[in-house]
Amino acid sequence: MMNIKRIFSTGALVCMVGVISNLAFAADKIDADDFVEDASAKGIAEVESAKVAQQKSSSADIKAFAQKMITDHSAANKELASIARSKNLEISDEAGMVSKAKKLMMEQRDDQSFDEAYAESQVEAHEDTIELFKQAAMSDDAEIAAFAKKTLPKLQHHLKMAKDLAAAHNED
Repeated sequence: MMNIKRIFSTGALVCMVGVISNLAFAADKIDADDFVEDASAKGIAEVESAKVAQQKSSSADIKAFAQKMITDHSAANKELASIARSKNLEISDEAGMVSKAKKLMMEQRDDQSFDEAYAESQVEAHEDTIELFKQAAMSDDAEIAAFAKKTLPKLQHHLKMAKDLAAAHNED
């Protein structure tokens, strides 16, 4: 009788662990609609902040990085918009509120503090965007997952570049 209770208890425990791990896995995914909305807003914010960097910075490396962000994120935004249209999903037509506030603060900085702040903000923005794209890479929507998987290496490269910029422009 004791063995039956033990087997039953062990079986129940295994089932609970399975349910919990499935819930944890599901929490790491994002649905296509939320991804398109968030990713498009982040993409617009990237392009807008890079345009500010082009105008405000006098550093060649900041300007070169900003141009790469404009080029790469504009291309990704265009591809995401095409995917969204094919699925009748809405894309954001503007950056999120937090991104807008950061852009306004950046516009008020002088050259040196701007460069440092821009580089640091790019590290943070790319870390956040990479997390979003990792979630989308597990999407049940094959086209969204493929787009995220294809875009992730470029975002990871941008993060490395941003970290290098931040180190080069850190005033400490």
